[in-house]
Amino acid sequence: MVGEFDFIARHFRPLAGEGAMELRNDGATMSLPEGEELVLSSDTMVEGLHFLPDDPARTVAQKLLRCNLSDLAAMGSSPRHYMLNVSVPVGRHYDEAWFAEFAAGLAEDQERFGITLLGGDTTGSPSPLMLNVTILGAVRRGETLRRDGGRPGDGVWVTGTLGRAALGLQVRLGKIDASPDGILVQSYRIPSPRVGLSLYGIVSAAMDISDGLVQDCGHIAEESGTAITLFEEALPLSAEVKAYLPDWRETILLGGDDYELLLTCPVEQEEALQTHCRAHAVPVTKIGKVTEGQGVTMLDKNHEPIRFTRTGWQHF
Repeated sequence: MVGEFDFIARHFRPLAGEGAMELRNDGATMSLPEGEELVLSSDTMVEGLHFLPDDPARTVAQKLLRCNLSDLAAMGSSPRHYMLNVSVPVGRHYDEAWFAEFAAGLAEDQERFGITLLGGDTTGSPSPLMLNVTILGAVRRGETLRRDGGRPGDGVWVTGTLGRAALGLQVRLGKIDASPDGILVQSYRIPSPRVGLSLYGIVSAAMDISDGLVQDCGHIAEESGTAITLFEEALPLSAEVKAYLPDWRETILLGGDDYELLLTCPVEQEEALQTHCRAHAVPVTKIGKVTEGQGVTMLDKNHEPIRFTRTGWQHF
């Protein structure tokens, strides 16, 4: 890499969209239609924590974007643009070829999700590769989904299936003997954000599952001032995941990186939720209920509380 501005021009200027000023300014502009408001979310991925040094550059780029897209999906927002910050370690394998593949992964997902690069920053790094995206979206004014609306009597629902990404990391770490190109590893490397759903007026609370089912249910319970009860036998687990029960039970039940939507829904809106998700080809499963009290309890098939050694992923 010759210099910062040449680096930006080669890899990122082709990704820039309206308002980005071809990445030649220190800032950018974004217009919103009348009646909409801006939604922003930001995530950082650090080499060795959120991706492995030998993960393909293309999938690192797509995971970075999709984790942020999932945050917007959990707020009911449509994505528009993103800002990208890159801190590159010197003397490593993150060379021109690596970033060409990284940019190609971004380009693929820009096309897939209808977004463009708006700006960002590039710096050096004394140790790991660090990547940050701030995603910008829009939602009809007053219709942002929140975490604090769960009420006693609501059901707890989740999209898709759980546990594949957490097991995929174990495959990558050599702790599980499975195909390195199989569905488990692919689920870990490239999540599927549930963008495009319009759940305002249907669900009472929403967030995405990044740090693990139990821990993220705890966030909704705390913000809503309620308790949540989950039923292990109701959890949507694929055949690939069930094959690793019971040896990896806690990893499956608590693992993060699912990036599925976690929802609470009043009983009278359950049919509307299922109909809407079906129309968008998104599986959705009722896995628990909101009750009076506080905290999260998961019950086994005998309806006995499961005792875990942890609740989910902790950053520090």
